Amino acid sequence: MTTFTGFDRVTVPVAGGVSLHAVVGGSGSPVVLLHGFPQTHLMWRHVAADLAADHTVICPDLRGYGASDKPQDLDGTAYAKSTMAADIVALARELGHDRFALAGHDRGALVAFRAGLDHPEAISHLAILDVVPTLDMWGVLHGVNAAVAFHLYLMAQPPGLPERMIGAAPDDFFAYFLDAWTNDPASIPPEVRAEYLRASREAVPSIVADYRASARIDIEEDQASRDTGTELRMPVTVLQQDWGAALGYDAAAVWRAWAPGLTHDTVTSGHFMAEQDPATVVKALRTLMAR
Repeated sequence: MTTFTGFDRVTVPVAGGVSLHAVVGGSGSPVVLLHGFPQTHLMWRHVAADLAADHTVICPDLRGYGASDKPQDLDGTAYAKSTMAADIVALARELGHDRFALAGHDRGALVAFRAGLDHPEAISHLAILDVVPTLDMWGVLHGVNAAVAFHLYLMAQPPGLPERMIGAAPDDFFAYFLDAWTNDPASIPPEVRAEYLRASREAVPSIVADYRASARIDIEEDQASRDTGTELRMPVTVLQQDWGAALGYDAAAVWRAWAPGLTHDTVTSGHFMAEQDPATVVKALRTLMAR
């Protein structure tokens, strides 16, 4: 199994009996890296190794994923992005960091976005990789183009059916996205792919709950932030495939409405950019943290 050489594994209590698993390495100003779907902290293995030369790098598994705890979602809030963002701030604080740079990919980027809105005192710099804010995401998906996001609609359904459908063939379901969203299959070697599938297979209910929250409480909380004019005031960098051209909207303008100090770059490396083109991601993060 691919590991983080020179990194320590930790399990840190964050809130409500939930603990997060993370790897921690390097020294210097802290940066927290949040993984996407259907992945774990392993997606950051290349980026983290580079950044650890002069940063303290923290790569957790989000609640509900990987080796982190997977609480039941009894009231629809256990996997709200605000709840998951609070986890990350608590994790960093427990590790001795009251203020840190934060980067997130995919689902982790939605958590990072919420952390920037809810905890601006804790987030010094914010990087978002290949996602659209939840409120805007539902707005730009329409017509046949929305078929690219069929999984969002499936997992938005009430508890029961999505879990049973995905649980009937979990490897087929999760492998579909690993295959469809990469233009370089070699960037996810067999042992890493197997770990992603194993971890996802064991987390079907919590992964569905994470996505279901984005059709419910996450929209409400994003709308409340928009209604009150809450913005991301820290330096923000967004790296994104050209979803705007594909779906008919201005991706940079969507992000600029939330982040006046935005740097927005379009990349061609595919969705799993931290694995497919880590050099570009590292360069963007270093440039961001120098601002």
